Amino acid sequence: MNEDRNQDRFPRQQARQQHPDEWQRDLNPDHMAGQNIGSPEPGIDDPSHRTAFHLRKQGQALRGLDDNDLKQVPILRPGTRLQQGATYVNLADAQPREFTATGGQTAGEDDAFAPKDEVPYEVWNRLRGEEKPGQG
Repeated sequence: MNEDRNQDRFPRQQARQQHPDEWQRDLNPDHMAGQNIGSPEPGIDDPSHRTAFHLRKQGQALRGLDDNDLKQVPILRPGTRLQQGATYVNLADAQPREFTATGGQTAGEDDAFAPKDEVPYEVWNRLRGEEKPGQG
């Protein structure tokens, strides 16, 4: 018998409404802000899906990475909330450097945030300019 048949019957604790409908907005205006259980990011087939390859096509120089590497580096869409505690690099900066996001940070129109947890480590090291022995 399937032990997990009821796994999706109840919403996750974060998604449950804690206040009566008429007071929900006043007491908790940003109910799900900062929660990492939202809808999944768009797939490669989605026209809004951007990668570092798109940045190169727009004329931005990116540390000598080839097109196949750049296609493996997703770029967050403007307005996307950064995951608190996650590591990113802003490829729109003149000298991109790694940073850890804090609560409430979102991607702006002029930003090109790449999330470390979605980029192969060899490509990430090259993005940061830190080639390791055996890479190249």
